[in-house]
Amino acid sequence: MPQTFEFCLPTSAKIVPAGPDWFHEIKYDGYRLRLERNGSTVRLITKNGHDWTKRFPWIVESALKNRESHFVIDGEAVVLGVDGVSDFNALHSRKYDDEVQLYAFDVLALGGDDLRPLPLEMRKSNLARLLRRRPDGIFIAPFESGQIGPDLFHAACRMGLEGIVSKRRDRRYIAGRTKEWVKVKNRAHPAMSRVFR
Repeated sequence: MPQTFEFCLPTSAKIVPAGPDWFHEIKYDGYRLRLERNGSTVRLITKNGHDWTKRFPWIVESALKNRESHFVIDGEAVVLGVDGVSDFNALHSRKYDDEVQLYAFDVLALGGDDLRPLPLEMRKSNLARLLRRRPDGIFIAPFESGQIGPDLFHAACRMGLEGIVSKRRDRRYIAGRTKEWVKVKNRAHPAMSRVFR
């Protein structure tokens, strides 16, 4: 894949957007990663450009099991607790690197095609097809659409989750910071007090 890829970064906000043009995803507490597979080569790249391929073997193994041999996925590396909630302390400790999975929420390239110009809802459809028979190690981020955003945020806070990210369903994937992705954090979540992120 000759193209270079950069992360789309959400803008922080205090209010969750409502309306039919938005998709809403639970924000998992982990490390943002870009998974790039090119034939038999897999790379895991962080937001700061570090190569963490050797750090998370389960994600790499899962990517290599996929029938499609060329793709780029955007997601969050997470360790899930028994309750299904992401456990950042376990992730950060490095004791559970072999249990880290990818919470996949976007696909930027597939089968040699650059999907970034497509609207988000079409990229989501492609991601669902790519991961349809997924082995463990990469799981697809569920999302809700429309007016439910504020209610979903309140439910996420009640469950002790980090918050939600809302994204315009009709927009292309843009490199860098954008207001077409909006992140609203649970003010009571431990992530609010972390300085190293």
